[in-house]
Amino acid sequence: MLRALSAAAAVVIAAVGVAFAAAEADHPQDYPFSFDSPVGSYDMASVQRGFQVYNQVCAACHGLDHLSYRNLGEEGGPFAVYRVRDHETGEPTLQVGRPAHGGTFVDVVDNPYVRAIAETAMINDIDPNSGQPVERPGRISDRFRNPFPNEIAARAVNGGAYPPDLTVINLARHGGADYIRSLLIGYDGEVNGTLYHNRYFPGGWIAMPPPLGEGVVPYTDPEVPQTPEQYATDVAHFLQWTADPHMEERKRTGIVVLAFLIVLAGLMYLAYKQVWRGESH
Repeated sequence: MLRALSAAAAVVIAAVGVAFAAAEADHPQDYPFSFDSPVGSYDMASVQRGFQVYNQVCAACHGLDHLSYRNLGEEGGPFAVYRVRDHETGEPTLQVGRPAHGGTFVDVVDNPYVRAIAETAMINDIDPNSGQPVERPGRISDRFRNPFPNEIAARAVNGGAYPPDLTVINLARHGGADYIRSLLIGYDGEVNGTLYHNRYFPGGWIAMPPPLGEGVVPYTDPEVPQTPEQYATDVAHFLQWTADPHMEERKRTGIVVLAFLIVLAGLMYLAYKQVWRGESH
């Protein structure tokens, strides 16, 4: 009896070991993103390209339910617009991105780029007159359009798998942007039915087919390579911004606070030395 129990325990332990081994995945590649350091900031050109990759590839299955179109044009957003004066003509012009010198931020309601982005999305709504469901062009106040009306529809289209929302995916996954970037380029071509092998995905098999390929998203800048590695880098950068759009402001505030505390600590030390001068300790 004891021998039988020992054998059964050995089988269970072996099975658990196999399960843990199956869940193992390669460690994500460590990529030097510009926002990684305590004083780092977003590379807005990469964030803009990442939005393009999301919009043309990822948005077919994944939503950004916690983000509105207006967020793209707020201060610190990838499509924030500033009014600057042209040095040659003296006329005011609009510039995407914070200028090096001067410039006045343009409120998002007057941002033509964000308005154009929103209007390309068809939003499900209710007609106020007939009460019937209709589609209308998006407004800057709308949330990003979800590709599926509900979870059941999403699973039905994707073979039972539910594509996660990507708004805060970089914060929700261990490894953050490094993991997302590695996952997107981690396919090795092996297929098992409706599953695809990915060495960075826990368990090794993922329902999402390889989304990126050479030239799938045409970049306007000819100097930027149109490769899966570059696409993965840019969309991971964009998703870091969607997860933490106020990072740069928070870091600037943190630096000011630390500087203030250092000065305050110095003043407190000098005051302490002055008050207790001549006293033995």
